[in-house]
Amino acid sequence: MTTMSWNDERIEQLKKLWADGLSASQIAAELGGITRNAVIGKVHRLGLSGRAKTATAAAPRSRKQRTPAPAPRQNGFVRGNVVLAPRVAPEEVPEVETELAAEPVENVVPIGQRCSILELNEATCRWPLGEPGRPDFSYCGGRAISGLPYCAFHARIAYQPVADRRRDRRAS
Repeated sequence: MTTMSWNDERIEQLKKLWADGLSASQIAAELGGITRNAVIGKVHRLGLSGRAKTATAAAPRSRKQRTPAPAPRQNGFVRGNVVLAPRVAPEEVPEVETELAAEPVENVVPIGQRCSILELNEATCRWPLGEPGRPDFSYCGGRAISGLPYCAFHARIAYQPVADRRRDRRAS
């Protein structure tokens, strides 16, 4: 497409069409040899606003009735009115399931084990503790399971065995 210069006549025509309420696409077609984005850019640079409202745009639109949000599931997470399913393990971690068979004893992370993001490495658990941005935020820092970013305790929380995931899907 060839470039087009904005002369006084075209700028006046742009202002008139904009005030008449035409869209940028319609103005570009009317002027010819110009893109919708060029029209939008020129309108912005000229500081044009206060477009004429069409009858349909000026009339208030009716609102849809909201449907009540579903009740939160026992093991789901709620964000606003949306229930999010818990994260599940990737299918390719079967060897970890046998290593994680023992039930967790407690969720106490010793203070001396905790670390900052700068201290994390391949061998440390990257489970976040606390709320990011707060001074007491840290990571677990325990010994990570080979090939996973978490220690045995946090891997049990993050990853569900395949059989348990299928059972959870059937229940819902």
